[in-house]
Amino acid sequence: MAKIRQVSGRVFERILKEYGIEINSAQGRIMFALWQADGISINELGQKTQLKKSTLTSMLNRLENMGYVRRQRCKKDRRKILIKRTNKDKNLENRYVELSGEITKRFYKGFSKKQIDYFENNMAKILDNLTDFEKEQSGRSNKRMKI
Repeated sequence: MAKIRQVSGRVFERILKEYGIEINSAQGRIMFALWQADGISINELGQKTQLKKSTLTSMLNRLENMGYVRRQRCKKDRRKILIKRTNKDKNLENRYVELSGEITKRFYKGFSKKQIDYFENNMAKILDNLTDFEKEQSGRSNKRMKI
């Protein structure tokens, strides 16, 4: 899985660069989550992207410096910071999604629809198993710290 992730990331980033898109695939994950739900908190964004808060914060800093996102205080809860899309990002969305679709076609070349569904269902199950285990481990360490 690690090798597939590395190679697919390199291929996708090369394609993005060829088309003049300045964000990388990891930043694209963040943007994709915002395209689904604009104006969400960093915690929500972390859950959607499976990124740790420290990693997410540094990536958001870069995206903000490039003009793709902005931080805004929540009007209902001033302690909460929301991540909002910008006009520059809105111009990027369609092209990025199109190129992402192209890499997905390359990824699944030679697979039947049934094989793709089977593979994706198994990968989702593995992710669920690991996420559940991570939560269990986190709960155990929090209990130890309280004692």
